[in-house]
Amino acid sequence: MSLIPSDQEKHQPSTTSEGIDTGHDQIDQQFDLNPADIAAHTPSLRGRKLTAAVAFVAGTGFTLFGYDQGVMSSLITGNQFEASFPEVIVEASHPNHATLQSFTIAIYEVGCLFGALSNLWVGDKLGRRRTIVLGGSIMIIGAILQVTAFSFAQLIFSRILTGYGNGLITSTVPTYHAELSPSAKRGRMIMMEGTLIVAGVSIAYWVDLALFFVNWSSAQWRVPIALQLVFEIIMVTCIGFLPESPRWLVKQGRDAEAMAVISAMEDKPFTDPEVQRTYHGIREAVAVETSSQGSLRELATGGRSQNFRRTVIAVVCQMMQQLTGINLVTYYTILFQRLGLSDVNARITAAANGTEYFLASFIAYYAIDYVGRRQLMLIGTIGQCIVMLLLAILGYINNGPAQIVSVVLLFGFNTFFAIGWLGMAWLYCAELAGLRTRAPTNALSTASNWTFNFVVVMVVGPSFNGISWRTYIVFAALNAAIVPVVYFFFPETGGRSLEDLDVVFALAHITGEDPVKVSLRKDIPLAGSREADEILGVVTGVQYHHATKPLTSSFSSEVKTPV
Repeated sequence: MSLIPSDQEKHQPSTTSEGIDTGHDQIDQQFDLNPADIAAHTPSLRGRKLTAAVAFVAGTGFTLFGYDQGVMSSLITGNQFEASFPEVIVEASHPNHATLQSFTIAIYEVGCLFGALSNLWVGDKLGRRRTIVLGGSIMIIGAILQVTAFSFAQLIFSRILTGYGNGLITSTVPTYHAELSPSAKRGRMIMMEGTLIVAGVSIAYWVDLALFFVNWSSAQWRVPIALQLVFEIIMVTCIGFLPESPRWLVKQGRDAEAMAVISAMEDKPFTDPEVQRTYHGIREAVAVETSSQGSLRELATGGRSQNFRRTVIAVVCQMMQQLTGINLVTYYTILFQRLGLSDVNARITAAANGTEYFLASFIAYYAIDYVGRRQLMLIGTIGQCIVMLLLAILGYINNGPAQIVSVVLLFGFNTFFAIGWLGMAWLYCAELAGLRTRAPTNALSTASNWTFNFVVVMVVGPSFNGISWRTYIVFAALNAAIVPVVYFFFPETGGRSLEDLDVVFALAHITGEDPVKVSLRKDIPLAGSREADEILGVVTGVQYHHATKPLTSSFSSEVKTPV
């Protein structure tokens, strides 16, 4: 598939019928694509309808993610769950049960970890859609096994299996959504996934509260677990009607199909200059990286792609999301009981907390494309650090008024987390990685999330039993450490296409500048332009129907002529 056009292909197509035919010819010759093949692969949905459908399926996946995170929070201390699984009852005669209680919750994260790591091998082979279907199908089996569990061993196995499926989904959905979202709307669309995570958590809390009063039947815990099947079936069914990611299609050599999807995403004909620029930018990104031996090996490479740096940042980002301490609240309704609330009041407060958490997430949704990724992470982390310090002080005081204020502060912590980290970690990692390494990078970063999720959830129960309020000091220190990491090492990804970020890192490598400083510049060439070609080291000679300005002196003095 030659990317070298002839001179006559460089002319702007007219709006006449003859011009349209010429535009088709240019597509055919410039990109070696047959317009008939492109038309044959046209998705049934276009523009806003396609964007909304992708957002719905991705949102269902993340609502499921949140529901599974929150559902065990209240169930584990319910009388029917304890009757079915006495191993989780914490009492003086069995102090080790505090660890088993944490283990029952945390083992789910182990399954998620292995599911995310599996994406290193299956993600690019199966594609985004089939990986999501596989993960959803595994979750359906795991949920059925959980609902029918009558032994502790079956419960643990089924939670691992369900987590495995969720690991596949959570390491794929952000990438799929990012690759099918226009750059101008990508931030909001993926931040909505964070909002829907919390919607799932909130739904789980209210369902747990409603079933808490069914204290004469195991339906008290079986029904809440069974309800996740609704989300799983919707997701697996609906994704069959959506197109594959155009970036994955290009990697597989299915170029006509990729062009058709891009045209549908933009709701423009495939002869449109912007559609062609997007398509070429994707092909260019693939061309830059085709010389590598394999995706896993590429993760350790530097050069213009800066894959190692980008992978490390993504892994650290997801690690830090968990080390903020959010799952102290999400997984432990018992935390409110420690603050003096009764069983019923603790569950009502947890459900109200989840609802407020959901509402607070809209702040980031509306701010993401105006404030920027880095700023929101910094605001959220500083707020979380202050809240944790205050919780430690009030925990030391430990009287009635201090406990009331502590409950309010837990609401405040969720608010800051919703602003800075809830959907941000998933969005940022999906944006940061290069095309060829996007699947394995997101697999590793998601594995990092689940690894430290497991660590935090396992530690919290024994930690509160051992050092009580001092646990908050630990998380205050962790939040304080996150601030300089974000400030000095996290480039800004907002306002750019996914391919534009390749240009940012390549330019930083060539000029020896800090990628963070380069990412904040406003004069970075767009991917697909001649300036970007030179920075990336791609010699294609492709000209677009829109004019491209010559290299400015600032770039031409910095960029080495590709050999």
